[in-house]
Formats: sequence, C-alpha cells, structure tokens
Amino acid sequence: MVNRPAVFFDRDGTLIDDPGYLNDPEGVRLKPDAIESVRRVAAAGFLAIVVTNQSGIARGLLTIETYHAIERRVDALLAQGGARLDAHYFCPHLPDISGPCPCRKPGTQLFQQAAEQFGIDFTRSWWIGDKMRDVEPAVVLGGRGILLASRVRLDDDVPDRDLIVVTHDLRDAIDLVVKHHGPSRTGESE
Repeated sequence: MVNRPAVFFDRDGTLIDDPGYLNDPEGVRLKPDAIESVRRVAAAGFLAIVVTNQSGIARGLLTIETYHAIERRVDALLAQGGARLDAHYFCPHLPDISGPCPCRKPGTQLFQQAAEQFGIDFTRSWWIGDKMRDVEPAVVLGGRGILLASRVRLDDDVPDRDLIVVTHDLRDAIDLVVKHHGPSRTGESE
C-alpha cells in the first residue's frame, strides 16, 4: 500500500536491552514492552521498522554476519509473542573510522530507503528511540519523534518540543502513537 505510516524504532535501548556493542545473538534481551508495542503499532495500521546505528561493525567488534544473526534472534523472540517487524535497516559505519556517511542517524538515508521500499508517508510516521539522534530525523522528514526517558528526564530541554516529545517508557510512547493515529485506516492486519 502506498503512503502508509510507519513507526521507526531504534533497536538497542528501545526494543532490546543495550549491553554495549552486542555481538552475540544469545545476548538479546527484549525490553518488557517490546512485543506488545510492535503488535500494537501493526494493529493500528503502521509499519514497524527498525533503524539502528551499529558502529561496532566499523570498530571490528562484530561482523555483518553476526549483526544479521542478532537481527534474526530479535525477530524470533518477537515472533514468539506474535509480533513482527516489517524491516531492519542498519548503518555499519563510524565517522572516525570509516568517514562520514548519510546512513548514520541522525542522517536520513536509511529512512528514505524504507520509504522507497514501502511507500511510507513520513508526515504520518513516528520515530521512537532513547537518544536524540534516533528521533531527530522526524523533524527533518516531517514526522513526530518520541524520546524515551531512559537517558533524559521528562523535563529536560528538548529542541522542537512540538515535534519531539519525551515519554516515561515504550508503553507510553505507543499509547501516544495510537491515540494520535486513531483506529487503523487500512483495514489490514499485519
């Protein structure tokens, strides 16, 4: 379907625990609200897409093959609870090592690729993450961002408060997305 909204999830610290440069699929631990969150956005008519910076690849701490094995593990754990991500996009670069790149968040290249692949309407889409760089693309692309309060306080000064809000946790973020979106406009289930 063309012009569908999406929820762009950061991975580490948002959907899964962030132990720092995860390099073992068996180390994947879903956040408590991850399964329910992915199911709820799909039920509301959103695509559920992960966009993640993985500088551990450039640093030599994991390989692209290991990254893909971790991605499969995330998908398998979500599937056990009846949830499914529509796609994963990742940036393997680190500017200090591999030079600047347009795919590293807050760059927008990976989001543009997702839009081309899925026909995404950015103006109806949401970005959810635990760092500003995860949600800043919402401002550039015309959507809304939700910064999880794991790294900031609810009352911290966040630029563009009209486009980026801070919530307590992932459950609150999804409540906000669903509240502003209303019932599914597609009539489709994911």
